[in-house]
Amino acid sequence: MNTTLFCCFFSVSSFFFAQKPVQIAFLSDVHFQDLYGSFSDHHFKGIINPKTGRPTILRTMDSQLHSTRIFNENYFAFLKALDDIAAKGIKIVAMLGDFSDDGQAYNLRGLHKILEHYHRKYGINFYLTTGNHDPVGPFRNDGGKSDFLGQNGNPLGIYSKENIGKPMDKIITKDIAESGYLEILNELKDFGFSPKKEDLYWSTPFDPGSCENYTYQKGLQAAAYSERMYEVSKGFFVPDLSYVVEPVKDVWMIAIDGNTYIPKNSNESPENSSNYKGAGIGYNNVLTNKQHLIQWVKKLAAEAKKSNKTLIAFTHYPMIDFNDGATHDIKKLLGEKKWQMERVPQEEVAEVFAEAGLQIHFAGHMHINDTGIRRTGDHILVNIQVPSLAAFLPAYKILTIQSPDKMEVQTEVLDEVPHFDELFPLYQKVYETLQSGAGKILWNKDILKTQSYHDFMLFHLKELVRLRMIPDDWPAEFIKKTNNLNGEDLLLLTQNKNQLKEQGIRSEDFRKWSFNDLLLDLYKFQSADELARKDIPEERLKQYKVLENLYRKNQTQDSWIQQIKSVFTILSVLSHGDPADHFEIDLKSKEIKRL
Repeated sequence: MNTTLFCCFFSVSSFFFAQKPVQIAFLSDVHFQDLYGSFSDHHFKGIINPKTGRPTILRTMDSQLHSTRIFNENYFAFLKALDDIAAKGIKIVAMLGDFSDDGQAYNLRGLHKILEHYHRKYGINFYLTTGNHDPVGPFRNDGGKSDFLGQNGNPLGIYSKENIGKPMDKIITKDIAESGYLEILNELKDFGFSPKKEDLYWSTPFDPGSCENYTYQKGLQAAAYSERMYEVSKGFFVPDLSYVVEPVKDVWMIAIDGNTYIPKNSNESPENSSNYKGAGIGYNNVLTNKQHLIQWVKKLAAEAKKSNKTLIAFTHYPMIDFNDGATHDIKKLLGEKKWQMERVPQEEVAEVFAEAGLQIHFAGHMHINDTGIRRTGDHILVNIQVPSLAAFLPAYKILTIQSPDKMEVQTEVLDEVPHFDELFPLYQKVYETLQSGAGKILWNKDILKTQSYHDFMLFHLKELVRLRMIPDDWPAEFIKKTNNLNGEDLLLLTQNKNQLKEQGIRSEDFRKWSFNDLLLDLYKFQSADELARKDIPEERLKQYKVLENLYRKNQTQDSWIQQIKSVFTILSVLSHGDPADHFEIDLKSKEIKRL
């Protein structure tokens, strides 16, 4: 080989081999509650766990099984996820909002302590963005919860003021109030909300400077609370904690604060903390009341392209419909305001941000695993939904940046979590106390027999569907009529036995499962996407396909049969979405490939 050519080849090869792919772990909806925290103005440290002897501040099992998230065991799942990330040698972690459960001071302190520990021990740098639970509103607000676990097994109220909450056993502490942006910034500024000395670049939407003239001191000035206000509605100024950071050379991470807190009453004082609507709708309100974010993203995308930076955005809220195209059918079957339909982003959201130049976006909020893709002209936007550690299927995502045009996304499921059952003796004790009294017990104590975190969270989903989703989302008459049906009954509603026999279908094989199993599997697919298949018998999945085909061909005008037909249509769509487990994104060809 020509010596000059060889040297050139060696230099280029050495350059590429020297470029270690950048990895970023994404955690969402941790809903951290400090089981072993304390209050600064009250001696209460929780109730004693007979298994460990430790005082524990926890919520009741009944409250967990009626909520879309758990409050207690996710503490251990969070530590397990961080241990995994540390073992993999990943040094950058993005947390996509709802990192706390309503931003109470004692939870923020506990979170700070854990993040600081992993930073010091493993060199992990954390970059947080806010969700609708941190903060609940733009400014500090009194609050509390009525469902903490008390000494006698009954619920205990913990509130920030005496005159709020239910008339019951109470503890009053300022540390249970819902923190506002100022308190969150002060407590967690070291985790992305303010620049670190080692960051190569850091800026906010309100900073007129550019990356060329960046200094750490300029970043600190831009990070000040007073410099991060915008007018959300005429006369109402609220904070925005969005920022962009360059943690490693040529990778820009945009932390978009998607919370849009709009005043309920324009005649109220802007300082009235209770006069702001919640932010749960997400980007739909950004389009109307927070448009400076769109212009900021457009500016960053242009700068990134000019400076050869890889741009990765993360926020709490999805930018793309997360129902894989089933939204129309869900609305038709259940109604416009069921199944969290108000949280589905308008198509305009994806169009606007794609045209602004955004290509890769990680989101949370929905506690689901999903990938959404939108192509607008020459633009592509990929929205990756990161599951919650506090819901089924508990997992986090790892992004590996192979090159500016090629990236890999992997879903890391938390099946096994050390100490996930540490609180079970407390629940058992409570169950026995309530059983001996006159109170009605709604939760199923078989959850205390689960052998893994995966099984615990699957049981949580099952109870959540039974206790909340079905009663709240589904028409009562429809559930009453389908409640006692099994798979064979559903089959015989479309074909008689002779017709089935002609097609080689044995109806008796469909008796093993009920309509309630079908509904639970529907929610499994909504939550876990393609990963739900591991928790549904393969034979049943094949039978669902047979039923979906038969109902699709059925032209009956019977409204009940049409409703069942819609269920199978939705199931089919949710179970055949874009790759959501392990996949490659090629921005050059604008293709997503399942790995």
